[in-house]
Amino acid sequence: MADFENLQLANDNGVLTVTINRAEKLNALNIATIEELREAFQDIYDNPDVKSVILTGAGEKAFVAGADISEISELNEMNGRKFSENGQEVFEMIEKCHKPVLAAVNGFALGGGCELAMACHMRVATPNAKFGQPEVNLGIIPGYGGTQRLTQLIGKGKALELMMTADFIDAEEAKSLGLVNHIAESHDELMTLANAILSKINSKAPLAIGMVIDSVNAYYAGEENGYQTEANSFAACCKSEDFKEGTKAFLEKRAAEFKGE
Repeated sequence: MADFENLQLANDNGVLTVTINRAEKLNALNIATIEELREAFQDIYDNPDVKSVILTGAGEKAFVAGADISEISELNEMNGRKFSENGQEVFEMIEKCHKPVLAAVNGFALGGGCELAMACHMRVATPNAKFGQPEVNLGIIPGYGGTQRLTQLIGKGKALELMMTADFIDAEEAKSLGLVNHIAESHDELMTLANAILSKINSKAPLAIGMVIDSVNAYYAGEENGYQTEANSFAACCKSEDFKEGTKAFLEKRAAEFKGE
C-alpha cells in the first residue's frame, strides 16, 4: 500500500490497523486526510492480504476530534455542498466495504470523528471516549452522514437531542444507546479486543461476511428491498465453494478452511 502523510498502516495476519496520525491536531480530519482514507480504502477493497480493518486515532486523547475548522471556516454554499458530498462518498466506501471495519475509539470522537466512527461496521471504546455532533455550535450541521447514521444507530429522539444541544456522551451512555459495542479499560486492552473480534470474524467465510454487510446496509437504503437483497445474497452464497466447504466441514466435524471463493 502507498505511504501516507496522515495515516499509519500496519497489517497483522490480515487485520489492517489504519491509524489517523495527526495527534498534535487531535487527529482532526482535514481534506488531505479524507483523500488519504479514500486511497487507503480503494486498496483495501481489492487487497487479498487485508481481511478486516481497525480504524483508530494516534495518541490517548482523541480518535478524531472533528473536522479541520480552519478549512470549514472558508466554505460557502457552493463549495460547502462539494465538501459534504466528498466526505459522504468516502465514508460510504467504508460503510459498504465487504471487509469488516471496526472503529477503536480512544478519547474524543466528535463531529466528523463521530461520523467516521459511525461509518464503520462496529465500534469499541475506552472509558475516556466522548461522542458528539456539536456542529450547531459553528452554525452548521453534520455533513458527512451524521444526521442519517446517528438516527439509525440510536433512534430519532435521542439523535435529534444530541445534534441540537451539541452535548457529548461518554462511553457508557454510548454503549447503552447502541452506539458502542464494547468498552475496554485501557488503550492496550482496546486494541487487543478489536483484534480479537476481527480475528474471530476473519475465521468465517469471507463471501458470507461481505453479504451480511450488504444485507444489513440494504435495510437503510430506500431504493433497495432488504429482504430481496438477503434472498439474492443467500442464493449467491449457495453457489460458492465456501458454502460447500462449510457444510462439508460441519458434517465431518472439523474446522472449515474458507478461501473466499
